[in-house]
Amino acid sequence: MTQKKHSLIYVLSDFISAELAWIVFYNLRKIYIEHSEIGFYFENSLKYRLMLFGMPAAWVIYYFLSGYYRNSYQKSRLQELGTSFNTAMTGSVVVFFTILLNDDVISTQYHYLSFFLFFVCQFFFTYLPRIFITTKTISLINKHRLGFKTIIVGSDAQALKIYKDIVSKPDSTGNLFVGFVNFQRAVSNELKNCLPYLGSFAEIDSIIKNHRVEEVIVALESEEANEIEIIFAKIIEHNVLLKIIPGLYDILSGPVSISHYVGVPLFTVSNYLLKPWQAAIKRGIDIFAGLFAFTVGLPVFAFAAIGVKLSSKGPIFYRQERIGKKGKPFMIIKFRSMFEDAEKSGPSLSSDNDRRITKFGKFLRKTRLDEIPQFYNVLRGEMSLVGPRPERQYYIDRITQKAPYFLRLLKVKPGITSWGQVKFGYAVSVEEMIKRLYFDINYVENMTLYFDFKILIHTILIVLKRNGK
Repeated sequence: MTQKKHSLIYVLSDFISAELAWIVFYNLRKIYIEHSEIGFYFENSLKYRLMLFGMPAAWVIYYFLSGYYRNSYQKSRLQELGTSFNTAMTGSVVVFFTILLNDDVISTQYHYLSFFLFFVCQFFFTYLPRIFITTKTISLINKHRLGFKTIIVGSDAQALKIYKDIVSKPDSTGNLFVGFVNFQRAVSNELKNCLPYLGSFAEIDSIIKNHRVEEVIVALESEEANEIEIIFAKIIEHNVLLKIIPGLYDILSGPVSISHYVGVPLFTVSNYLLKPWQAAIKRGIDIFAGLFAFTVGLPVFAFAAIGVKLSSKGPIFYRQERIGKKGKPFMIIKFRSMFEDAEKSGPSLSSDNDRRITKFGKFLRKTRLDEIPQFYNVLRGEMSLVGPRPERQYYIDRITQKAPYFLRLLKVKPGITSWGQVKFGYAVSVEEMIKRLYFDINYVENMTLYFDFKILIHTILIVLKRNGK
C-alpha cells in the first residue's frame, strides 16, 4: 500500500468521525442542555441533513489544509495526540463563532456548555480512530509488513554506514531499500554486495519513476558535498521524501526536522515552504489578481498594447521560454519593450542605456507595465504574483557555475514581482544576477504570506514613483 492510499484511510476515518461527532453533539445538546424530552433522534430537516454532510466535509478540508495527511507512514502516537487536540480546539472555535453562536439562548452559560460539548465530541471521535490506525501502522512497519520504497544517493562509506545502521535496527524504520545510485564516486563493491546498483544520478528521473520510490536518502562523501544543490534541485521535481546526513544539512538550508536516529541523525528536508492553507490562500490571491488584471485593468492593458504597437514595428507581445518550478520550462509573455530581433546575435542582458529598448519600452520597464501579460501565466499556474523572477536556461547554466545555490529558487513558482526585483532591480550581467540572488534566496527561505504582501506594497510604490530599475 502506498502512502497516498494509506492517507485515504485517515480521510475516511476523519469524515465518519466528524459525522458521528456532530450527531452525538446535536442530540446531547438537545437532551442535557435544552432538556428536550424527545431523546436521541435524527432531525428530518434540510438544514440538519446538509450539516450531516457539510460538517465532516469541512473538517476533512481543514485537516488537509493543515497538512495532516502528508507522510502518513511517519506519524507517531504522541504527534496524534497533539495534532488532534490542537485542530479540534481551533476548528471548534470556528464552528462556535460561525454556527453555534447564532442560536437563541436563555443565558450565556448555554454557549459555554455547547462549545465544551462540541469540542469534547470532536476530539474524542477523531482521536480514537486515529490512534488506532497509527498504532496499527507502526506495528506493521516494525514487523516489516508495511513500508516505503527507498533509495540511497551515494556509493561509498557514508551510504554503506547509513544502510547498515537502518537495517540493523530490531524494529523496522519502514525503509524498503530497492537499491542505490552513485553520483560522482566509483561504486563501492562492499555496498554493491548489500544493495542493488540502480545506475548513476543522471538516471534519477527514470529510477524514481520505474521503482515507485517514495523516499530518497542522500549520503554523499565529503568531496561530493558541494554538489548537494544540484541533487536537491533534481529530487524536488518528484513527490518524494528527502532525507540527508548532518554534514549535508550544514550546506543545504531550508525547513528541516530530525526524522529518527540510526547511529547518526537523518534530517528530513521539507519540500513545502508554506502550509497547505497558506499555499491555498496564495493561489487564491493569484487567481483573483489575474482576473482583476484582465477585467478592471483592461484600460491599462489597452494603453500599453497601443503604445507598444505605435512605438516600433513588431508584435505587441514578446514570448520567451523560461524555467519555472522544479525546472519545468514554460513560455513567459510580456509586452515587447525592445525592437524586433533584438537578440538575433544570441542571448544578451539589457543595460541602463541599451539601444535595443524602445522609448516606450523604457517607460514600460520603469513602471513594470511590461509585466502585465504575465497574469496569463499566473492564471495558468506557471507563475505566481510574488516569487523569484524566472530565468532562461542559458543564464541558469552560467549562474550555477558560480553560485549553485541558485537552484534553491526552483523550489517555488517564479513571480511577476520579487524581493530581488524590488531591492535590486534588473541585472545587466551574470555577476549582478548573482548579487540579486541573495535577496531571492532570502525570500525563498523565509517565505510567508506577510513577506508576499510586503513585496507587493514595495512593488506598488515603485510603479507609482516610476523609479524601477
